[in-house]
Formats: sequence, C-alpha cells, structure tokens
Amino acid sequence: MSAVILVIALGTGSATPASATPLTPFRFEAQAQRHCPGDKVVWLDFRKGVYYRKGQKLYGQGFDGSFVCLTEARDSLYRSSPFGLR
Repeated sequence: MSAVILVIALGTGSATPASATPLTPFRFEAQAQRHCPGDKVVWLDFRKGVYYRKGQKLYGQGFDGSFVCLTEARDSLYRSSPFGLR
C-alpha cells in the first residue's frame, strides 16, 4: 500500500517535461543535407550510439546507421566518435 502511495506522490510533481529535437534519419547523405542545409551531416550508428563525421573511417559504413543532422544527433544524446579524422 505504501508503494502505491509513493508512486502516486511522485507522479504529481510539477516537473517540466524535457523537450527533445526529433531525430530524422536518411538513407542518403544528399537527403540529409537538404533537410538541414545550415548544419553538418553525420553518420549515426544506432547500435553503438555514436556518430561519425565526414572523413572518419566508419562514416557511411554499416547496416545499423543513417545519415542525420549533427545538431539532431547531439540533441538526441548520441556521442561523437572517439576516433579522429583520417
């Protein structure tokens, strides 16, 4: 009974919901560039949760990824690849 009351009490808080930028994945790089003309396009690997910039070895590689805008990837809490440009 006390657990139910605790859940109800936590659910009635006045916290503001977090706003997130929707992630729009594209199959081709040119589509993503048209979607975000003032932003850079990155390759987002969904399995690893990492994005790669153009010039990195794994940019555009793999079956579990898509091209997305850099700001959308950052706002969706994906992290940058730890490997430098090649």
